[in-house]
Amino acid sequence: MAKTIGLLGGMSWESTESYYRALNEGVKAKLGGLHSAKVLLHSFDFADIEAQQLAADWSASADMLGSAAAGLEAAGADFIMICTNTMHKVADEVEERIGIPLLHIADATAEVIKSRNFKRVALLGSDYTMVQDFYKGRLLDKHGIETIVPDEADRKVVHDIIFEELCRGVVSDESRTAYVRIIESLNAQGAEAVILGCTEIALLVGSAHTDVPLIDTTQTHAEAAVRMALGG
Repeated sequence: MAKTIGLLGGMSWESTESYYRALNEGVKAKLGGLHSAKVLLHSFDFADIEAQQLAADWSASADMLGSAAAGLEAAGADFIMICTNTMHKVADEVEERIGIPLLHIADATAEVIKSRNFKRVALLGSDYTMVQDFYKGRLLDKHGIETIVPDEADRKVVHDIIFEELCRGVVSDESRTAYVRIIESLNAQGAEAVILGCTEIALLVGSAHTDVPLIDTTQTHAEAAVRMALGG
């Protein structure tokens, strides 16, 4: 019997929609027929989460996500996914609140990186994800993967497009051009692939826009969840 997936979503809802589609398409591809994913979703008001991010009040976020994860467990979830890269900053605190596994997005991403024999990759995401160590450090310490990030000016471009456009459902050619420039610059600096380390970025750029290998963390995380849910 397939396991029930508990989603902590709404951060933003646009990327959670992508998760929901990927999970259901993944289960259907594996099982066929009318099969779909068994999902429980707790969807946050992202404005509340963003305010905590801006205030660096990560403990409040940890409490919110931890409480919601415990609620999903009580409702029957077999494992938890945090449907955003940035909020994995509080993944350890969330895990402490539950008795079921948390499928970490960096671990799912690392498995894809290792399967393709990449040793040095670049990371795009929110400024919190690019600058702080909770993501890059896990890739290095647990998986031996070296990560580089854009310089300060380009980090601001990446971050601002995420929060001012992608999280609001805005996708523009101008922003796509800026992202492709940054991706190809990181490739020229030695990155063998680029992690799209914010779950909204895949709404803007994909393999059709650059020859640099891209790792879509939303799709990668969802594929790992499908395997976990189906016992693979």
